[in-house]
Amino acid sequence: MKSADTSLESEKRKIIYQFRVAGGVSLATLIMGAFFYHHVEKMDWIDAVYFCVITLTTIGYGDIVPKTDFGKLFTVFYVIIGVGIIATFVNLTVKRSVVLHRKK
Repeated sequence: MKSADTSLESEKRKIIYQFRVAGGVSLATLIMGAFFYHHVEKMDWIDAVYFCVITLTTIGYGDIVPKTDFGKLFTVFYVIIGVGIIATFVNLTVKRSVVLHRKK
């Protein structure tokens, strides 16, 4: 029985660590994108953050779009990389919730 308890605790620590890393990478991705769109696309900070969140969560209202060629090219790579990062964070959020609520 003790081995199962330590295995569960080990799994919890691993998931929490992965969750924190993915959260940090997700936040860094959003900050990097907001910084880029603020400086290159001349968006207000709130519009830049809004655009990043709407884009990376694949909602994509289309109310704000990049206007420069460089901004459009950046957005292509930002979406390809960023959607995977955000999806990983959401996946680990669900796993963390399941693991933390299992066998309290």
